[in-house]
Amino acid sequence: MKRALFILLALVGGASAADHTESNSNLWLNYVGDHPLFGSKWGLHLESQIRRADFGENWQQLLLRPGINYTISPTLTVSAGYAWVETHPYGDIPVAHEFPEHRLWEQAVITHKVLGLDWTHRFRLEQRRIGEVVLQNGGWDVQNWRYENRIRYMLRTTIPLSDDKKWYLALWDELFFNFGSNVSMNYLDQNRAFIGLGRQLSDTTKLEIGFMEQTVQRRGGIVWENNHTITVWLMSKRPFGKS
Repeated sequence: MKRALFILLALVGGASAADHTESNSNLWLNYVGDHPLFGSKWGLHLESQIRRADFGENWQQLLLRPGINYTISPTLTVSAGYAWVETHPYGDIPVAHEFPEHRLWEQAVITHKVLGLDWTHRFRLEQRRIGEVVLQNGGWDVQNWRYENRIRYMLRTTIPLSDDKKWYLALWDELFFNFGSNVSMNYLDQNRAFIGLGRQLSDTTKLEIGFMEQTVQRRGGIVWENNHTITVWLMSKRPFGKS
């Protein structure tokens, strides 16, 4: 009950209750591929995200996320995989040094139509091992791997802007919650809200360019980030191999 109350207060109060709030201007360049394999229900997930701070001038993060997909039905796909993340110092209160993260992830994606629009619900569970680096013997080394769990939920829709539906407006929001014994203050990890212009380039490929407002609660619960982010998404469902 105490944790539930804390999360509720965080959602209502947001960053206004923080001791410090910093704003950053970032640029993310992303590729997301979900490629069916040989006409089967199995598929390969390939994802890379180049995240840059200061409108692209400096590094923020690098993320690589491969995985395996399995299509249970036309409206339900499950996936699992691994992610490698490297986070660099950025912003007004940077970390002391870049640090790595190893992450396992599992997810379910549900699609359906409501009010004539296509809707997507994505539920993702992550098991994170975050490297805690310290300065010793003249160099920075990982002294400990901090284990955390995180659950994420995204709601997404698109609104056609042309008769052929090749141009569209993309809208989504994603909430992140931390849980587990190593989480003390930042149960509400972050929220991402996106609006962008999309173009269907082919039957299997689309491009989206837009703006994402990322609100992050840092560990300890007293520092919040408001990251104003220009994002570019190249997404492909091109099949690999013939059926």
